[in-house]
Amino acid sequence: MHVVLVHGAGGSPSTWSSVAPLLRGRGFGVTLADNPMTSLRDDEASVRALVDGIDGPVLLVGHSYGGAVITNAGTHERVVGLVYVAAFAPDEGESVTGIVSAREPALVSQYSDRGPDGEWITRDDDEARRALAWDVPEDVLLASRTEERRPTADAAFQQPTGEPAWRTRPTWYVLATRDAHLLPEIQRDFVARMGATVDEVDTSHAVAHAAPDRVVAVIERAAAALR
Repeated sequence: MHVVLVHGAGGSPSTWSSVAPLLRGRGFGVTLADNPMTSLRDDEASVRALVDGIDGPVLLVGHSYGGAVITNAGTHERVVGLVYVAAFAPDEGESVTGIVSAREPALVSQYSDRGPDGEWITRDDDEARRALAWDVPEDVLLASRTEERRPTADAAFQQPTGEPAWRTRPTWYVLATRDAHLLPEIQRDFVARMGATVDEVDTSHAVAHAAPDRVVAVIERAAAALR
């Protein structure tokens, strides 16, 4: 079983820097997506291209907006299962913007800015980190600050989802109960609609850094079930 890890908006492969080594240590093949964040269609195509280059079955794992990406790319014939980590799981015709605009704003909205072309940029200062990712180890926070933060084009959030892969693939969900980005009640709605196997963790949105062992455990259970 090969695992493809897909980051969210404003993220990068470093989203998985606490998870990927653990998976490799357990014998998994691991590929890290590095999506352009220019549109949902572009990011979907980027992940599909990664899956094209992998022999054998693939388990897609998406964090945050990366869940919308795997929902679309997961219809690839080699994808056998999906793991959502505090992630969007839109239905056909839904967009990320449509999902969040139907609820009260999450705390992250207070720390988000718009670029000159309408792109979304989440602040990366100490105040934002204390509010949004208080449970991430300090050394991980410091390491991430050395990376360039990539803005996310508005098209990534506005484009509608096609046929959702979760309708035809077994699905697991890691639900962050103290998430200030994607409200926990929205996550629970996704779980109920998909009929996903759920594992609730008492963390911020940065689950993969705050509780990497829990994320790996869900991936291992998914892989075992799919075998």
